[in-house]
Amino acid sequence: MAHNLIASLPICNSTRVLVPSKDLISLVPSRSGIPRPIQCMLTSEISDSPNIFRRSANYQPSIWHYDYIQSLKNEYVGESYTRQINKLMGQVRMMLHKVMDPLEQLELIDILQRLGLSYHFEEEIKRIIECLYNMNDHGGDTWKMDNSYATALKFRLLRQHGYAVSQEVFNNFKDERGNFKACLCEDTKGMLSLYEASFLSIEGENILDKARDFSAKHLDEYVKQNKDKNLSAIVSHALEIPLHWRMLRLEARWFIDIYRRREDMNPILLELAKLDFNIVQATHQEDLKQVSRRMLTKVNALITTIDDVYDVYGTLDELELFTNAVERWDVNAMDQLPDYMKICFLALHNSVNEMAFDTLKEQGFHIVRYLKKSDELERGDIPKSIQCYMNETGATKEDAREYIRCLISETWKKMNEEQALSSPFNQTFFETAMNLARMAQCMYQHGEYGHGIGDRETKDRILSLLIKPIH
Repeated sequence: MAHNLIASLPICNSTRVLVPSKDLISLVPSRSGIPRPIQCMLTSEISDSPNIFRRSANYQPSIWHYDYIQSLKNEYVGESYTRQINKLMGQVRMMLHKVMDPLEQLELIDILQRLGLSYHFEEEIKRIIECLYNMNDHGGDTWKMDNSYATALKFRLLRQHGYAVSQEVFNNFKDERGNFKACLCEDTKGMLSLYEASFLSIEGENILDKARDFSAKHLDEYVKQNKDKNLSAIVSHALEIPLHWRMLRLEARWFIDIYRRREDMNPILLELAKLDFNIVQATHQEDLKQVSRRMLTKVNALITTIDDVYDVYGTLDELELFTNAVERWDVNAMDQLPDYMKICFLALHNSVNEMAFDTLKEQGFHIVRYLKKSDELERGDIPKSIQCYMNETGATKEDAREYIRCLISETWKKMNEEQALSSPFNQTFFETAMNLARMAQCMYQHGEYGHGIGDRETKDRILSLLIKPIH
C-alpha cells in the first residue's frame, strides 16, 4: 500500500528510477500486529529469490493519486456564493440577537456548533454564554431547576467554553440514596443530554461518572427497543463515540443529514450549513492540491514505505544492509541491496538531497546531516497497547480493550481539567491538542487498520469531507 503512495506522487527533478515490471514489493504496515520473522542467511549476498517468505496484506493501490487530486473541481467558489452566505449569516445573527429564552439560546448555540457554523458567530455566542453563566449568581436559573435536559445542556456548553461549573448541579436529579432518579429514564432526550455532558468531566468527579454509567445503560436499552428510528440513530451515534470526542468537521457532515430530517428544522440554518460546508470543502480541495505538490508529502509517503519494510517485509540481513547504506549515504552502497530496496534508498537519497539543496539555496542552512540522521532508525514491530496489557497481565482481549478504553477516558479528563485551569496557553492551543486526540480516535475507531487500509470507513469519511459536496 505504502509503495503505491510514492507511485501516485509527481516525479521531481531528481534521478529517475525504473520500477521493475514484476511486483517486487507487497507491504504490511506496522499496524498489523504480526511479529516479524527473523531469517538468517548464510552469505552476505542478498537475493530476490521468490523462496524468501514475505508477508502481504494484499493492499490495493491508493485511490488518492496525484492526478486525481489535481483534477478536483468545485463550483462553490466566487462572489455569488460569498453573497449568498453573507446574507444567510446576517439572518442568523438576527436570530441570535432576538432569541431571549435561555433554553432556546442554548439550543441554538448547540445546533450552530453541531452544524459547523459557530465559528462565524463567536462574539454573539460568547455574549450569550457569559450572560447564562452570570444567571447562577443572580438567582435567574430557576428555568432549568427540574429539567435534566436543560441542566445538562447548559453544563456542557459552559464547560466547553471554559467556565467553571460544579458537578453538583446534578444533585437535584438524585434520590435520597444518592442514585439518579428512575423517572429520568422516561425522558430519552434528557438522558442523551446527561450522557453527553458527562464527558466534560475531570478527575475525581464521581457524580459525573455515575451520570455516564446511568445514562449509557438506559440509552443502550432504548436503542434495543428501537421505538423511534431517528432518535435511535442519534443515540447509537452518541454511544459509539460521544460528541466531545468527535472530529468537528466530520460530525458537522453527519449532523447536517440528521438535522434536515428534524420536524423543527430551521431552513435558514440548514441552507447556511450546506453552503458553508461546500465552500469550506472547496478551500480544503485547493489546500490539498497545494500540499500534494510539496516535497514534504512525498517524504511522508516514503517514510511510510520504509517503515513497512522494516516492520514486515524485509529480512534481517536486508535491513542491516539498508541501515548501513543510509548511514554511509552513498549511492554505491545500493549495489548490495535487493531491487525493491534500491528503489526505496534512491528515492530517499534523492528526496533528502533535493530538500537540502533547496534549503541551502533559499535559506543558507546545510541540513543534510539532520535529515539523514532522522532516517537512521532500526525498526521493528511496535507492540500494541492491547497486546502489551494482555502479555503483562494475562487478561483476555476484551478485558484489555476495556482497560484501554478506561485509559482513554482518564486522559480526556486530564485534558478537560487543563482547559478549565488558569493556564498560559490560549483556547486555540487547547483546541488543537484536543483535535489531535479526536483525529487519533477517528482514525483507529474501527480497528488498527484505519491508516493502512484505504477502502473502508476512512475512504468514505475522506470522500464526504473533502470530495463530495452536499446537495
